[in-house]
Amino acid sequence: MLTNDQFVTHRHILLESMQDNSVAIFPSADIKARNRDSDYPFRQDSDFYYLTGFQEDSACLVLLKKQGQMQSMLFCQPKIKEQEIWTGIRLGPEAAPGTLSVDEAHDINTLSEQLPSMMAGCEAVYAAWGTRPTWDAKIMSAIEVVKLKVRTGITAPTAMLAIEPLLHEQRLVKSSSEIEVMAKAADIAAHAHIRAMQSVQPGQNEYQLEGEIRHHFSQNGCRFEAYASIVGAGDNACILHYTDNNQLISEGDLVLIDAGCELDNYASDITRTFPANGKFSDAQAALYQVVLDAQLAAIEAVKPGNHFNHPHEASVRVITSGLLDLGLINGDLDTLIKEEAFKPFFMHRTGHWLGLDVHDVGAYKQEGEWRTFEEGMVLTVEPGIYVAPDNETVDEKWRGIGIRIEDDVVVTDTGHRVLTSAVPKSIADIEALMAQ
Repeated sequence: MLTNDQFVTHRHILLESMQDNSVAIFPSADIKARNRDSDYPFRQDSDFYYLTGFQEDSACLVLLKKQGQMQSMLFCQPKIKEQEIWTGIRLGPEAAPGTLSVDEAHDINTLSEQLPSMMAGCEAVYAAWGTRPTWDAKIMSAIEVVKLKVRTGITAPTAMLAIEPLLHEQRLVKSSSEIEVMAKAADIAAHAHIRAMQSVQPGQNEYQLEGEIRHHFSQNGCRFEAYASIVGAGDNACILHYTDNNQLISEGDLVLIDAGCELDNYASDITRTFPANGKFSDAQAALYQVVLDAQLAAIEAVKPGNHFNHPHEASVRVITSGLLDLGLINGDLDTLIKEEAFKPFFMHRTGHWLGLDVHDVGAYKQEGEWRTFEEGMVLTVEPGIYVAPDNETVDEKWRGIGIRIEDDVVVTDTGHRVLTSAVPKSIADIEALMAQ
């Protein structure tokens, strides 16, 4: 778990990068209705959490930088006993400065009244413009109030700047404390996948395996999944974002599970593919080994100095070569790669950034070029092969086989570290585990 000092550091770094005489506004997440009188479980906005560690709704963080002086102000719900009986204990503005180390805290109901005075004298307003229309309108309304006072000598903001280029680039490189949390989330998720491998039986429903995974998450400190788990057996493994998870698992099926948990809001993301009966068929093993070789080659390409596309290029070459060797495609290897002949079987990228969001923030390119890996970046490495059940261009033995192997990898000063190595992925290791 991150300490309060680390959230203070996050705010300080961001304030340092903001231009002078500016204000930045970060609303918390809202509670969202699921259906009548029932809400979805609350999950804090990632940017807001990164800067505060605060887990309540109906709050807003304001960062102010005027004439080189930096200040943080939190607006949150007041403590009202009658409301707390219904919805739980609140921190309250009185306790917030001492608990969260913000400079000031106020009742959220006073925000609209106080925003104009905070903006007065500022030249720019930072926000995630366009993502929360209600907040866009609230901020613009405050700016209009300031503009009405310009004849008194007060300066109103004239620049509306996106906060993402500053904050999301900051979030992209993780601190050692963030990586420690992510390593714990990865290990919990890894053992959940092991549990699924050990418990699977032909005749089960996919959602029963999902239940095994979610049970392990919650019993080990992770109440929530990082995303909706994918448990696809047989043909369903060829559907990239399959989440119905409601079909029976048959003898001879491969089962693809893409599942990760969230610990202190940081995500893990793992995919493993294994035989429901504990033994790969010859065709399954052949394609599986191609994917595993591609993943190992891609992971080796994760190191400082290489760029983000190097792992994808490595996996594309191995997968295309493997498909060629097995007769699923024909031609010259380099030509097949250039013409993207692999695309009907491997149609997605090899990975994405990972952090507070499972598809985490941060640009993949800078000035039109793939960005170079730096120590502290965390990404997934997840090549796959998916042979659609209706693909009549290949031998019938390959049809309906879907395989993906995914690990979470952090860039170190000398290379990389696989955070999810606890869960087996070689054919021999998977079969040995399932034989137990």
